[in-house]
Amino acid sequence: MPASKKVLSKIDELKKLAAEAGIDITLELSEIESKVEESSSSAKAWKRVELARHPDRPRALDFISMMFDDFIELHGDRYYGDDPALIGGIAFLDGIPVTVLGNQKGRNLKETMARNGGMANPEGYRKALRLARQAEKFHRPIITFIDTQGAYPGLGAEERGIGEAIAMNLREFSQLKTPVICIIIGEGGSGGALGIGVGDKIYMLENSVYSVISPEGYASILLKDATQAKNAVGMMKITSEDLYSMKICNGVVKEPSGGAHTDPMVVAQALKEVILRDLADLMGRNPSVLVRYRNQKIRKFGHFSENCAD
Repeated sequence: MPASKKVLSKIDELKKLAAEAGIDITLELSEIESKVEESSSSAKAWKRVELARHPDRPRALDFISMMFDDFIELHGDRYYGDDPALIGGIAFLDGIPVTVLGNQKGRNLKETMARNGGMANPEGYRKALRLARQAEKFHRPIITFIDTQGAYPGLGAEERGIGEAIAMNLREFSQLKTPVICIIIGEGGSGGALGIGVGDKIYMLENSVYSVISPEGYASILLKDATQAKNAVGMMKITSEDLYSMKICNGVVKEPSGGAHTDPMVVAQALKEVILRDLADLMGRNPSVLVRYRNQKIRKFGHFSENCAD
């Protein structure tokens, strides 16, 4: 029996003993129960984080090779240069011409350095916007694969306008008159993920995470101790189940037991089916209607209601 269940079982025994003795310790036991449940939730969420960061987890280019035909990668933002951390190009999905964008992490030290760990610079987001506008011009749907800790926070990136580049993408992607489907395949970190994460549909793989900050950063700022990341992650609500329950994402794509890396082809096929189903619907809609509904969806994020007692 898991440790958390053992503790909850003991709490039940204490409740019975307290009731028999006529002692009221309900408040104290409720606090203990809350902490035990939070700890259990954190452990489960941390497992998701570990799987999202697994070195063998399929990357954007892996999914592209398994799902699309005749992929041609395009390079450069026409302002500064090319960014290998954010890849893009054109391909066919069951005969449908599409534009594909994605964060690309490395799988070993050499690749990770070459790809900057999947953390894009301003030129990466400007390249993505260039290709997105091209897709709109030629009526191609856009598919994005999100997998990054965040945008690169280096001095050069700041000097070249990383904040402005991401903000521009947020505005322009929300207005694109072509279908946009976004899929979080690993880590969806902060503005780095949002830069290619505005779409008509957003999906998450079962063991992916989506957050405004990493668990380590959250623990460091709010708990004053980065080593408490494992305990903090349950509070953050960053798993696919959390995001789906809050209606941030449209659906969760199941993974094989043990994670996507155990059978990437199964996951790729499941993603392909989801994308084709949505494209059949979205491509038949008037472009102006697409934009209107996309903006309505975005504006609903963060809305909540609260019942206040008189």
